[in-house]
Amino acid sequence: MTTADTEVSAPPQVDNLAALESEAIHIFREVAGEFDRPVILFSGGKDSTVLVHLAIKAFWPAPVPFSLLHVDTGHNFPEVLDFRDDIVEKHQLRLVVAKVQDYIDDGRLAERADGTRNPLQTQPLLDAIGDNKFDAVFGGGRRDEERARAKERIFSLRNAFGQWDPRRQRPELWNLYNGRHRPGEHVRVFPLSNWTELDIWRYIQREKIELPEIYYAHRREVYLRDGMWLTSGPWGGPRDGENPESKTVRYRTVGDGSCTGAVESEAYTVDDVIAEVAASRLTERGATRADDRISEAAMEDRKREGYF
Repeated sequence: MTTADTEVSAPPQVDNLAALESEAIHIFREVAGEFDRPVILFSGGKDSTVLVHLAIKAFWPAPVPFSLLHVDTGHNFPEVLDFRDDIVEKHQLRLVVAKVQDYIDDGRLAERADGTRNPLQTQPLLDAIGDNKFDAVFGGGRRDEERARAKERIFSLRNAFGQWDPRRQRPELWNLYNGRHRPGEHVRVFPLSNWTELDIWRYIQREKIELPEIYYAHRREVYLRDGMWLTSGPWGGPRDGENPESKTVRYRTVGDGSCTGAVESEAYTVDDVIAEVAASRLTERGATRADDRISEAAMEDRKREGYF
């Protein structure tokens, strides 16, 4: 017997993206089998767009058996809203929209002094979940985004008030998920928990997933506030002393326009973005979301109140 005959061949290298995709599809199918009325939170951003893409793959050729839910702050980027509507029409999806503006108009919510509406999303979200009796809510949160999100399990139980208690987190071993909940409670589900921002972009590249154009470099009039490049819109600004400049920028994340900043960038293509993200030392939320700078526990405080 030769040496070559006794050598043990090395196992084939596992494709990381294929493993992440397989896990996410497994989670979608688990939820479909365990819950009565799941829904996908969809903002039109890159993470929620990947979620929808994975859901389509999980149930193809059958239609996606879930509705989409968008909490519209009224301060969204027009390009993102147009993209949201195009996706819904293209894939014949059902869309539920909860509007913060409706709550302001009838007095249930009041505008904040700082002009941002991100923290105002919580009540419309919880009401939409309750009114539609959604018992599982898919979100695009990832553990690499922010400290509080790093504490999340893939199945995250919320109480009858939609609140998150990290002490009630359940162990998740061997890809076994516990969706048990009492009447009135629901479970937030995060199929992208183990993905990174770089994984998301590499998957977008591999699957040729379309995104809103603001994720790529373009010319835009912006002004500097607290170290972030913001753009003017229905949310107001610039203030006195904030001088608009025309710059080549892109957005790493999309949300309420009053607190979502752009970054200077020459990344015009997916390949360019991947190279840029790979070299970055800041997460997209840390670099471009002013609402996460309110305090070190800003996200955790909002999650305890029912925020996604």
